[in-house]
Amino acid sequence: MTSHDPNLSKRPSRGLLGWLTGAGREEDVPQGGQAADTSGVLDPLRLARTQLLADIADFLLAHDLEINPITLGVAHNYLNGGDGSMTRSIDQRIQSRQPLTLEWIELILRENGGDQSEFLNRLMNRLESNIEAFDRTSTAAKTAASEYGDALSAHVDGLEEMKPANAPVETGELVQELVSIARTMLERTASLEKDMARSMLETRALRRSLEQARRSAEEDHLTGLPNRRAFEHRFTSEFAAARDAGDQLAVAFCDIDNFKRINDEHGHEAGDRVLRNVASALTRISDDRCHVARHGGEEFVVLLRGRSLHQAWELLDDARAALAERRMVNRATDMPIGKVTFSAGIADVFSFADSRAALRAADRALYRAKAEGRNRVMVAEPTPEERARSKPITQ
Repeated sequence: MTSHDPNLSKRPSRGLLGWLTGAGREEDVPQGGQAADTSGVLDPLRLARTQLLADIADFLLAHDLEINPITLGVAHNYLNGGDGSMTRSIDQRIQSRQPLTLEWIELILRENGGDQSEFLNRLMNRLESNIEAFDRTSTAAKTAASEYGDALSAHVDGLEEMKPANAPVETGELVQELVSIARTMLERTASLEKDMARSMLETRALRRSLEQARRSAEEDHLTGLPNRRAFEHRFTSEFAAARDAGDQLAVAFCDIDNFKRINDEHGHEAGDRVLRNVASALTRISDDRCHVARHGGEEFVVLLRGRSLHQAWELLDDARAALAERRMVNRATDMPIGKVTFSAGIADVFSFADSRAALRAADRALYRAKAEGRNRVMVAEPTPEERARSKPITQ
């Protein structure tokens, strides 16, 4: 990697490489810091992988960026020449000697494509594909090294027996030298096989780290619910599956009533507790056909499959009523927070032209519920134009 930072080469990256691969043991690097040269088969594979991880580590360290799915994806994308608009933006930022910050990266992602989650998902899929390809190559190379070692071992002993009893001294020395060379090759092959086995373990550790990062990127850490990114993927898959199966599908937006007042009067810690309580109330109705996610701020989204619109409405309204019966207290001050409620708007997805239109309709119904007094669930009614454009599923 060509560095734009004069101090880049001085920054240590071994610790980060250890975190990424599960390796990082000091004994992996011999005196002088050079990677062990075990054979011409191993080196290109190990060095290519190690160089990519080192470049990513150096990029993040050079710009003092935290390690998270977004920065890992952007670094991998930048170093592999993908997404030209993002690469140009980063180059311009570096050339103008302005800091490369996570806030700036998120801003550029929104400006360049609007859908940051899809961008991140694309990059993580590419990285995962590269890891899988290396794992397959490592497995094949380890198998080849093992087979080669077995074949070589079978011939070494036979080579020593080739020396005739009355052979000249020179012939004996030649045979002994061939045996010595063969044994050295056997030792190097055994070493190669061990290194390849370790590389396979490291690659699988990196794949697990990537999967953990993917799960982290799709979880709301305050409530433990799936976040908006995860919901978008779920909605896309459930929409297609319900359409193909002829199932009914409803989507609802839920918004906590007077949440700003709760935050202003009782503080953000109490506000966070309210968010977790509402999330818990909605989680109680979730199952393999009812999916709940935090959409952002004090707003939640619910996807209900296989129920009529009325049945979906009843389920959501029961959750609303159960929550409204509770009374909360600010634990820090013992001041009563009082009744916590939410308003919701629910739409029959297939009564609208497409999934986006259904989301907009549910959002309109939510605002109607707010306007009509809050603490209620309103059903989205399609306009005559929307009804005409809709494509009802066939039962």
